[in-house]
Formats: sequence, structure tokens, C-alpha cells
Amino acid sequence: MMEQFIEIKTANPDSLLFYRMGDFYELFFDDALVASRALGITLTKRGKHLGEDIPMCGVPVHAADDYLQKLIALGHRVAVCEQIENPAEARKRGSKSVVRRDVVRLVTPGTITEEKLLAPSQANHLMALGRVRGEEALGLAWIDISTGSFLVAATAPDRLLADILRIDPRELIVAEPVFHDTEFRPAFDVLGRIVTPMPPSLFDSASAAERAARYFGLATLDGVGAFSRAELAAIGGAIAYIERTQKAERPPLMRPMRQDAANILFIDAATRGHLELLRTLSGKREGSLFNAIDRTLTGGGGRLLAERLMSPLTDPAEIGRRLDSVSFLRAERHLADAARAALKGVADMPRALARLALNRGGPRDLGALAAGMAAAAELAQVFAGSAPPEELAGALAAISALPAAFRDHLGSALADELPLLKRDGAFVRRGYDGELDEMRALRDEARRVIAAMEASLIEETGIRSLKIRHNNVLGYYIEVTANHQAAMNGNDQAKARFIHRQTMANAMRFTTTELAELETKIANAADRALAIELEVFDRLVAEAVEASEALRSGAQALAVIDVSAALALLAEEEDYCRPEVDKSLDFMVEGGRHPVVEQALRTQGGEPFVANDCDLSPEDGSHLGAIWLLTGPNMGGKSTFLRQNALIAILAQMGSHVPARAARIGIVDRLFSRVGASDDLAHGRSTFMVEMVETAAILNQAGERALVILDEIGRGTATFDGLSIAWAAVEYLHERNRCRAIFATHFHEMTALADKLERLSNVTMRVKEWEGDVVFLHEVGRGAADRSYGVQVARLAGLPDAVVARAREVLSQLEESEVSGRAGRLVDDLPLFSVAVSRAPARPAIEDPLRTAFADIDPDDLTPRQALEAIYRLKGLTAKNG
Repeated sequence: MMEQFIEIKTANPDSLLFYRMGDFYELFFDDALVASRALGITLTKRGKHLGEDIPMCGVPVHAADDYLQKLIALGHRVAVCEQIENPAEARKRGSKSVVRRDVVRLVTPGTITEEKLLAPSQANHLMALGRVRGEEALGLAWIDISTGSFLVAATAPDRLLADILRIDPRELIVAEPVFHDTEFRPAFDVLGRIVTPMPPSLFDSASAAERAARYFGLATLDGVGAFSRAELAAIGGAIAYIERTQKAERPPLMRPMRQDAANILFIDAATRGHLELLRTLSGKREGSLFNAIDRTLTGGGGRLLAERLMSPLTDPAEIGRRLDSVSFLRAERHLADAARAALKGVADMPRALARLALNRGGPRDLGALAAGMAAAAELAQVFAGSAPPEELAGALAAISALPAAFRDHLGSALADELPLLKRDGAFVRRGYDGELDEMRALRDEARRVIAAMEASLIEETGIRSLKIRHNNVLGYYIEVTANHQAAMNGNDQAKARFIHRQTMANAMRFTTTELAELETKIANAADRALAIELEVFDRLVAEAVEASEALRSGAQALAVIDVSAALALLAEEEDYCRPEVDKSLDFMVEGGRHPVVEQALRTQGGEPFVANDCDLSPEDGSHLGAIWLLTGPNMGGKSTFLRQNALIAILAQMGSHVPARAARIGIVDRLFSRVGASDDLAHGRSTFMVEMVETAAILNQAGERALVILDEIGRGTATFDGLSIAWAAVEYLHERNRCRAIFATHFHEMTALADKLERLSNVTMRVKEWEGDVVFLHEVGRGAADRSYGVQVARLAGLPDAVVARAREVLSQLEESEVSGRAGRLVDDLPLFSVAVSRAPARPAIEDPLRTAFADIDPDDLTPRQALEAIYRLKGLTAKNG
């Protein structure tokens, strides 16, 4: 057996080998050491290899999914090795022959299909990167094996990381030379362990078209689309990896479809992190924009909402079609409510279909298809007689194309209560198959006969404790306690009737001719009934796979309706407005709010969110958008204001209503955000260096249609260095990038730029001072702040009073300085901190009579009598003072 294990492990060196032995998957050698630590399971040993104990650990087959989930989350790959013959077949080759085993599947983060391992509202993409020597453009192909989606896009080296993060794959495969190419190392370092190098042969562009055509059963790929060589390399790599990991199974993938990146809002990697679209900076969904807007009811709807959020459009016509759907369902509230009622509880059709096609599905996956098609039929009735807009009308047409015959077949074939596994049986409805009903009747009738036989034997023998039991070794048997042995075989007649089978410590087991005959009938009936059910299951799965294209289209239509109804509900609940989206350079938001912060304030029972206007639209006579220079105190709400306008642009272009009273958004083709402070010490970057790298990326890429959000540029270095960098950056945005922008700063000297740059305006976060305290109004208004109120904020944060007082004193002196040289004499002008801090008055000494009495005693001068008198005197003082 260990020879077999080592042979299979040698063929899969980069995976943990789950080696099937009976009801367990066992791991040996280094695999056992790794798995025991990762899973927290007991490490044992079994046998020896080269004179040393073989480490071993195992997990039960029925609980394997839970352990796989942990291993995959930790970045491990798992090779699942199953028995591919039964023991009886192995014995034909010899009594000591080992049952044949082989790897039936490689489980990797991008190829999982198990329901337990997948988050319902998150896609699970495997992505391949294609590169052809001599070509500048790169190819990306990404597959969600759990739903069958297959998309392709071209990208460039300077936007590679942004495009990968937009798709958010669980696994990225690249050719080994590309993996080690220094040009791409920065991107791969950011992506971390999701990147897996593979042999270059998988990405051969010359054979990729033939490989893809063969996979889809086509003579040529020309009818699917015209792909570049880099895109073909990515397609070929993705398909080769699927074939390598799924072994003999073939997932039912859609044919590859190109996605035009030019029609998608470009959001760079840093901006996605700063804006916390899908996850917060700590990696949690709670607190993200997606979590705030998600009102979907189905897994497919959640995934479509996330896809739209991560890939907003730049085509006003397509955005308008999405907005029409939301507005229609918001206006027709009864239709939206009825649609959501039909969608509630609908299972995940695409993922159920994928599991069935890969022979990993069960009766409940068939039930998921039946429930989805039933919901589709109900939705068709809901919208009958209405006049939905274009997008919803297309979705309803796809729903109508679902195979009604297959839906009816599932309804008549499947029972109301379905088991998880097909081997458990009892999932075919009574009345569907006559032979099955007959076998079930015989099986169930036999159970009643067994009970009657047991009662008859008790009456015949007079043994009240007699039982007829069953196990997998003996089958049915009669069991009595040992003290009734005489009644069962005490004479020849009893011995002839009751045939001895087994003697236990406290019991004896027998059988009879009648019981053996009945057992044969029962066994045959039960086995035949299960065989019939499995045949029915296979027929239904074949029908599902045949109808897979229509089923996937119908599931996508359900997701579209779910997203539209969810966004309509969000807009109604949160009082959002429909934005105007056009090809102008306008950016006008009236009464805008931050969708995440607003909901958080409501949940915490705090003050209501203060709405603010933002207008970066071209002014009269100008054909370019405006720049706002935003000043104001810390804690005044600058970062919130910056982010909310970026989020409003994303929501508008993904096709959602937005948190504002009114909004007019001229298409933004690139969105850049530089908000917050962070370092990258692992790659030798300080906070200021990270800030400069991200700022450089913005200044090098932003164009007239871009929206740029910058916060506190230059704060990580010396004051005048930072001021000069920020000053130059604003001038560059105005003169060279010529984009719409909001630039927040504490360098109040920069407000003078408003007189120099015609498209730049000063705005500020309003505050009020009251009795030495600062009150944040969180309102944005025209004008400039003259101070940042940092000392007041420090006091609110709880700094010691002495530190706050000293800070006020130093600040006062600095503000009186007119030239930088004055600050150099600050040490002479102000007393040292240790002197300046007012000390708390010393506490007055409390007179202690006992201490005074002790101090007056000189032990060396005392006679014995004086010493005794002193003791009595001290004792009296002690009693007097307690």
C-alpha cells in the first residue's frame, strides 16, 4: 500500500494527497505533518519506512469538505485519491493485491465546486495570464467553474494589477518565465499566494485555439470570436489547467466571451483599497460598500451585484438601461415585492448544474434546478400584462425560454423531501415509476413481516427478550440472551429449526430457513429499488446537462431581476435618487451622502448624516471640469466627503440610484483615490514613499474624464517639502491632467492658488468654536480655513492637559513667526517642557505622633527601665491613634 502511495505522491508533489482508505482520507509523511498542524488533528504513526516511523493523520470522508475548506483557505492544494475498483476485483489478481487507487481531482482555490466551500454571493474565479513574446498587450482569461462563466480581455502591463483586482480571482496561473519576469514582479508581490507558476507549455498560443475548439466540440474557434495571440494563450492555459485538475470530468463551460475593458471604468489597485468596495482594509465584508447596498436574495444576484460594483460602465446608454429597470421596479412597488417573494429561497442554479455535470451533485442539486424554474414561471406570471423596460424584458424572455418539459419532468420525478446523497435513495416521487413502487412495497412489507415473525417466535419459544436484528456481516438473525440457550438448541427439534450463527459473551445468535428466505427477498428488493432510483437520477442529470445553456441563461435572468429589485428597494429605503449620466464633463451632486457611514450612524443611534453638495462641472466658458481645494480641521469630515463623491460616481455608473437629492454625472473613465496613510515595510516602502508612488500613478494616468480624489499629499515629510510637493501636484492636475478633482490639504498657504488657477476653487469644512472647544459642523462651504484645530482635536482625543497646554504655547509662538528662521530660536524663547509644565502642588505632610516618638528614642542611651517605659509609651500612642 505504501508503495502505491509513494508512486501517486511522486506524480503530485505540490499537493497534499488525500489517500482514500475505507471511510477515511489518510495523509502520510510530510503531508501528515503539514495537515496535522493546519487542521489541528492528531498526528499518529503507522509502519516504518527506511527504518523510521511513518507519520500519519486522517480525516473522515463524510467530513472532508470542512477540512478541505480550511486547507484551501490556507493556500494549500489537495489531490483527492480514490479507490477506483472494489476489493473483490482486487482479490481476483491475488489475495494480497492492493485495491487500485488514483487521483480523481486536484482541489485548488480556483476550481472548487462544493457548496460548503463557496460563498453564495462571491464568484470563484480561476484566472490565466497570457503573454506572447514580441507583443505588448497581455491576455486575461477567467473562468468560474462553479457557474461555467468564461470571459476574456486584453490588458496592458501598466494596468495589469488593476484589471486582475477588478476580477478578484481566487487563483491566478501564469507561465513560469512570466512569473519570474521582473516587469511583473511588483504586481505578483501584491497578489501574493494566489499566483501559481505553471509550465509554459500550457500557454502555447499556437495550440490554444485547437485545444479550446476540442474542449467545446467545435471544428474551429473562429465562430466564437477573433482573439489575439495573448488572449488565446490565456484561454489555452485556463482550459489546460481545468483539464489537469478535473481529470476525467469536463465542467460545462460557456464559450469564451470577450469583455471590452474600454467600456469599463478603470479603478486602480490603490483606489479599490482606499474605497473599500468589496472588503474593508482589514479584509472584512462588513463595513464595505457592497455590504451597505446588498439587498439581493439569491446567490446569483449577489454575485452579479458584486460584478457590477467592481466593473462600472462607461457607456451612458447601457447605464441608462440598468437605471430604467431600477426606476421601473421602484415605481411599481407591488411588482418588486411580488418578484422578491418569488425569488426568496431560490437555490443557486448555476452551481447546482456545475456539480451535476461533474458527477459531484446530488438530489438536492436537481431540486435546486426545479425550484429555480418554478420561481421563473412564477416571475413570468408576476410581470404578465406589464410593460417592463428593455433590460427586464430581455430577462423575462430568457425566463420564458427555460425548458418547460424538463421543469415538469423534475416536478413529477422528485419527492418533496430530498436527501443530500443519491446513495441514500428515497428521492423519487411515489407513482413516478411502477417497478420502483413495487420494489418499495416489497421492501416495506418485508419490514412488517419481520416484526410479525419476531412476535411469532416470542410466542413459540416463550422468550420475551428475543429480537430479530440485522448487521452487514450476518444479515438478519435471531438474538437471545445466553441463559436461553437450552430453549434454542436443547433438543434435536430445536437444533433443526434454529441454526446457530454466532456466540457472544452474553448472547447467542441464530437463524431459520424462513428468515434466510425473507432476507433474500428484502435484500433484492432494496437493492433493486436503489438501482432504479440511480437510473432515474442519471437520466435527469443527462437532461439537465443537455439543457445547460438555457438553464444558465435563465439563472442569469433571475440574477438580473434580483439585482434590479434589490437596488429599487435600497433606493426606496435609503432615499436615493436616480442620477443623470451622460457624456458631458459635469459632476454635480446635490445633498450627497456617504452610503456606508450614513447607515453606520443610524445603526449606532448617533446624529444624522450631514449631506453636502459637490459641483465639479465646467464653469461658464470652460470646457473642463473644476478642481476643489478642500481645507478644514481634522475630524471635520474631509475624508468622508472625498470618498462619498467617488462612491457616488461608482454607484451611478454601475446602474444604481445614488445617495443624494439630485446628481448629474458626466461619464468618468478613470477613478483615482489617494486617501489615508499606510506603509509597505515588507517591500522597503515608508508611509511617505507609498504616498508618493500612488500620487505618481495618478499624475501619470489621469485624463480629462478622470475623477481624482486626493487627501493630504505631502504630509509624510518636512512641512515645506510637503507643501511644495502638494503645490506642484495641484498645478499639474490643473494644467496637464485637466481633470475633475477634489484635493484636501492642511497646507493653508495653497488657498492662494485659487487666484492663479482659473478652474480651482477653495472650499472648507465648517466649524464653530465655543468656550475653547471646537464644534464640527461637517458642512462643506465656499472659502478657506485659516487653521486646522489640531490642538483641539488632540484634547478631544484625551492627551494630558499639560501636553495640550504646552502645545497651545508652542503653536502661539509659531503662528507669530513670519519667517522660518524664527522657529530656530523657539528653544530660547520658550522654557523647556520640563519647566513649563505646571506641577501639581505637593500634599501637606501629616504629623505622625508615633513616628515622632520613635525619632526621639536613642536605643544606645536607654537603660532597661527606660526601654520598658518607652515601650509602654509607644503602646499607648498606638492605641490612641488606632
